[in-house]
Amino acid sequence: MRYNQFMRHQAFVIEAEAEQGIEIAQSWVERELKMKIKGNPDVVVLRHGLLSVEDARGVVDLVAGAAFKGEYKVIIVSASRVYHEAQNALLKIFEEPPPGTYLFLVLPTLGGLLPTLRSRVGIITSDEEKKKNSISPMATEFIKASREKRSAIIKKLTSGKDEEERRERRDEALQIVNGIETTAYQLMRKGGSKAIAGLLSDIAVLRGYLYDRSAPVRMILEHIAIVTPKNLV
Repeated sequence: MRYNQFMRHQAFVIEAEAEQGIEIAQSWVERELKMKIKGNPDVVVLRHGLLSVEDARGVVDLVAGAAFKGEYKVIIVSASRVYHEAQNALLKIFEEPPPGTYLFLVLPTLGGLLPTLRSRVGIITSDEEKKKNSISPMATEFIKASREKRSAIIKKLTSGKDEEERRERRDEALQIVNGIETTAYQLMRKGGSKAIAGLLSDIAVLRGYLYDRSAPVRMILEHIAIVTPKNLV
């Protein structure tokens, strides 16, 4: 397990599956804060599938309360996905948590994390997760594809015959968008261009619409296909 040296941070994002990420957070708390986890009311674990705006506001309310008995208060939130609006609702408390309060957000991939939130947290990544390719094969195929091939992929993703198939196609579209964002963000860390910065900005806006069942998936993907540079990989 590798932990980044972020003791100056009070807010972290952990890239891992839910239970593994929770264990990582708890181990960090035990080691760095010398807190006992079991039976400690000052260590709160919240498990979500999709983290909604209402869920995020509940976290904000929880953060506002004082610790019950100790010097520190810890809130660990795991989610498979987080709405952009929910991330925005968490932004202020992750940027400036109350004194003595430590926050952890566990996500299976950082691909859907808004750059504004990402820049305000410490990142903790397990070696196991680092070995995994967080970019789906379909995303890799889309990034490397020609414009004509990208159009063929988009056509396939927008041709579901019923609601269940359309939902699956929409999830595949999200995997592509997340993969593009992850790749673009890695390039930005190495000194990306204005085109890459523009791509990240567009994704931050457009991906949120993909969570809507009535989302114009074709229009969104066609736009991203145009603004995604051929030399992204």
